[in-house]
Amino acid sequence: MVKMVTVYAACALLCFAPLLVVSDPPVLTQPEQVHLSYPGVPGSMVVTWTTFNRTDSLVEYSPWGDILFHKSAKGSVTPFVDSGNEKRKMFIHRVTLSDLKPGSHYVYHCGSDMGWSDMFWFRPIDETIIQPAFALYGDLGNENPQSLARLQKETQLGILDAILHIGDFAYDMHEDNARVGDEFMRQIQSIAAYVPYMTCPGNHESAYNFSNYRNRFSMPGRTESLWYSWNIGPIHIISLSTEVYFYLEFGQELLFRQYDWLKQDLEEANRPENRAARPWIITMGHRPMYCSDDDQDDCTKFDSFVRRGRNDTTPAAPGLEDLFYLHGVDVELWAHEHTYERLWPVYGDKVFNGSVAEPYTNPKAPVHIITGSAGCKEKTDRFNPNPKDWSAFRSTDYGYTHMQVVNHTHLYLGQVSDDQAGKTIDSIWIIKDKHGYDAWF
Repeated sequence: MVKMVTVYAACALLCFAPLLVVSDPPVLTQPEQVHLSYPGVPGSMVVTWTTFNRTDSLVEYSPWGDILFHKSAKGSVTPFVDSGNEKRKMFIHRVTLSDLKPGSHYVYHCGSDMGWSDMFWFRPIDETIIQPAFALYGDLGNENPQSLARLQKETQLGILDAILHIGDFAYDMHEDNARVGDEFMRQIQSIAAYVPYMTCPGNHESAYNFSNYRNRFSMPGRTESLWYSWNIGPIHIISLSTEVYFYLEFGQELLFRQYDWLKQDLEEANRPENRAARPWIITMGHRPMYCSDDDQDDCTKFDSFVRRGRNDTTPAAPGLEDLFYLHGVDVELWAHEHTYERLWPVYGDKVFNGSVAEPYTNPKAPVHIITGSAGCKEKTDRFNPNPKDWSAFRSTDYGYTHMQVVNHTHLYLGQVSDDQAGKTIDSIWIIKDKHGYDAWF
């Protein structure tokens, strides 16, 4: 990665839990499944965790080096009853920490006098940070989580500012009356308790109208984490649900609500003062518009629902490709396919490279990355032996993607292979002298 690695003394305090056998917790008031998210408000962070009896929701915290835990914040608790036949009940706690100082480190634990978590640390999101760095992936499971150990190490080293999980969790969170979801959330605590773990829903979350996903995560906005946006450094990140195009039984109106919100959000992001401050617009959604996997998924079809919309709804449902192109989206991140694939800049099924020699320098269309090979029980997928012209690089290795925005003009993407001991098997620099719709011409 481009970012310099700094090893923090805080690493000595990290408590990375081992992978456990799926079972009910022995202490019903003990906090577990701790994870962070950024609520989109500068100087704040949300801490979310689970207990199996109702308790208070408290976070005690302090800047690194100050008197330990001399600050405290109180939040809310929400009961969640899984819809499986056992109707298992758990309590989801959320506490928002405010007035955090950018550039500082904080230590914290969460819980109540009936039980406290281990001690964790984090660095607040700084919306003015110069070079934010991310790990991004989808399709990480409770079983066969190939990338988890390497992500744990990168978290300990302080490399990452945030993690983007682009749909499909646990495989599946609702299984065994949501015990698989519990176990998955315990596993990712080893990374998600230290850096914001930002998510979007995938098809494997669809059971009971996405109830496990909607209840377990705490993303910005008021859409139960289905779609939202946030800023970090020179980036505006938009998270969306591709699943609204496929699960119409849960409400066709969601598709149109999301589309209207996306249009409004993109218009706001393209106001001259906003695009000047945050020139990079990056989207993340689970099911890709394009892919060359050999599985007949939606992205293998020219009339992809996500790309082109649906004509079998009343009214017809618009797709996302034109919307993103017209608003100058720079990078589109996807998962779903259990492979890694980098595309040439593409629009309308055609390649629009910047030039023959430098395709990603001033590209004439968005750049698509598919990163769905972090590891799950379904293993990896196969590729079609005859991809279309827009397919630039493909790999079936397990792994995940690094992304770092270096400045207003340079963005780095690199694919880490877990099969090859963490080797970066593919990397590009996207270089743009200008952003927005006019940049395509």
